[in-house]
Amino acid sequence: MYQTIPRKYRPQKFGAIVGQEAIVTTLKNALKLGRTAHAYLFCGSRGTGKTTLARLFAKALNCHNLSTDQEPCNTCPSCLEITAGKSLDVLEVDGASNRGIDDIRQINETVGYATSSGKYKIYIIDEVHMLTKEAFNALLKTLEEPPPNVKFLFATTEPHKVLPTIISRCQRFDLHRIGLEPMRDKLQQICTELGVTAHKEALELIAYLAEGGLRDAESLLDQLICYTEGPITLDAVTKTLGLSSKAVYFQLDQEIAAANFAFAFELAQDVFAQGKDLSSFLDGLLGHFRIHLLFKLNQTPHLSDQDRNTYLQQSSHYTEEQILYILDYLLHWQKEVARTPFKKITLEMILLHLIRSKNRIALPTLVKRLMQLESPHSDSPPQPKEVLEEKLLTALKKPPASKLPEEKPALPPQLEQATIAERQGASENKHSEAKPTQSKTDSSSCFGIDKNRCETLLHFAAVELEGTLKRN
Repeated sequence: MYQTIPRKYRPQKFGAIVGQEAIVTTLKNALKLGRTAHAYLFCGSRGTGKTTLARLFAKALNCHNLSTDQEPCNTCPSCLEITAGKSLDVLEVDGASNRGIDDIRQINETVGYATSSGKYKIYIIDEVHMLTKEAFNALLKTLEEPPPNVKFLFATTEPHKVLPTIISRCQRFDLHRIGLEPMRDKLQQICTELGVTAHKEALELIAYLAEGGLRDAESLLDQLICYTEGPITLDAVTKTLGLSSKAVYFQLDQEIAAANFAFAFELAQDVFAQGKDLSSFLDGLLGHFRIHLLFKLNQTPHLSDQDRNTYLQQSSHYTEEQILYILDYLLHWQKEVARTPFKKITLEMILLHLIRSKNRIALPTLVKRLMQLESPHSDSPPQPKEVLEEKLLTALKKPPASKLPEEKPALPPQLEQATIAERQGASENKHSEAKPTQSKTDSSSCFGIDKNRCETLLHFAAVELEGTLKRN
């Protein structure tokens, strides 16, 4: 009978565990020194090896021919029974379906029974966080003072839901996500044993999509082997999983540089015509601009030579401020996109905003321009950048003094304020022509900057920073 790759290649020895070296070393030393605790809690995200470690540790505890480096032999009756899931001494309990107080009471009643053949009676409770509060409390006394031949091994993806009184009675091990390179090497090893040819770039993409879970990566590999009869290529991975190729993102870079707004509608149409998921497409955009940011920060991401050269060329189209703004904008919509009913229109607006970001001027740039536009005839000394920035924000956030005529369309508060300021400036200029003896400071300066230039720049800043101020 066919076995899936995650089941067929589940580690049967500690040495086959990928990416959890510190935990493996601790468990093997505990076996070597005879310092095994009565309860262990394995925490971590999906596919990192929690249940696998619990089974291996149980196998090692009851192995009749444990090796010198504390590896189970996998040939004795106890190891074979545990591997097949038929051992009477190692009982696996699903915490999601056996979560009540009656289920725990049954465990408490059987802990005193003698083992059938092994040294220890071991209870492995998977997804232990699903137990009810009453079930946890019923387990407390047995967990703290179990019989000498009883061990409890817990596994959970959500340790924060486990009662602190339970955690305090266990040795806790937090399994971290598996890195890209160890996962890629493991996938390559599996492909070699299966006689499957896989390109390095394809395996790296599979490892990236698995998000640190080896089981997810192995399941994706199993799926891809069924899809293609030839070698597993990068194009095969993107096509099978409905991903966008890097060529699409590089073309978007060029259209942003050219300010081609029509491309936003073309790309949105292509994404939806190919049936791609909007959230996955935004994930790809986030990863794309993250690589651009790494190049701007003089970092070297792990890429092929061809992709590295293309990113170096395309990164020249962006500024660091622009990339940070795009990443912040995409992260915002990644959270909101699931709630919008108009997926295609939302994607069009997102892409239009990315293309428009080329013309967006950040607040520090506006402040710098204000400092450069300081009136050379002003008697007051130049003001520090921080003071100008604070005054500019105050001026933009100040509510309007009066309303525009009702027949005209309503404007945002910042634009309305800037328009009123322009009219007041024009009126004061006429008044100053009639009375040349009026003070120069009242009509020609605005906190040390030429008034006309200041009003124009404030009007411009109100338009450019309207969205930023609303978020703040």
